[in-house]
Amino acid sequence: MNRAPTYAALTFAFSAAAMALPAHAAADTYRYDPVHSQIVFSIDHDGFSRPLGRLHIASGWLRFDPDDWTRSATELDIDMRSLDMGDAAWNEAVCKASLLDCKTYPSAHFTSTSVQRTDATHGVLHGTLQMHGSSQPVDIAFRVNRVGKTIYGLHTIAGFSATAALDRTAFGINGFPNAIGHNVAIWLELEGIRDSQTSTVNKEHP
Repeated sequence: MNRAPTYAALTFAFSAAAMALPAHAAADTYRYDPVHSQIVFSIDHDGFSRPLGRLHIASGWLRFDPDDWTRSATELDIDMRSLDMGDAAWNEAVCKASLLDCKTYPSAHFTSTSVQRTDATHGVLHGTLQMHGSSQPVDIAFRVNRVGKTIYGLHTIAGFSATAALDRTAFGINGFPNAIGHNVAIWLELEGIRDSQTSTVNKEHP
């Protein structure tokens, strides 16, 4: 005579089945390393050249799930007063009210809204950039370079290279329209240290 399975047997069966399913790894959180994270930009100078400038990331975090990129996100602050055009007088001129107005707007802030994966190592980060008193959507194409331990073994690093483009006039930066181009090309080199290890951020160089 067949006996109906007991409650204990059913519970054990369901528990065993659940344990057999692959676990979904949690997304790790990283803090940007300001030493190894930089922003480089280029803009047309009256058709003669496209000079380069550099800005520093003041702070920020990223959450990255290598198995499910849609669970990833980031926020970061850019120090506009760190502007480096290669010449002190030029830096001062670009930071004046007619252009970046670094005194009134000392920082810019980017917040991601979604992440789109395009292949094994590339994706597009969609988000909003707040700069110069204006908020505009910005898409950042990126490549995942490497996620792993450093050669010294102290930190777990997530490294990315990225590119973006924006129209400065969309942010109300309208000065010198006949001498300075509207379209700005941007390159980002980013490294994040896994959050649990940021207390040792200054103990490993280069």
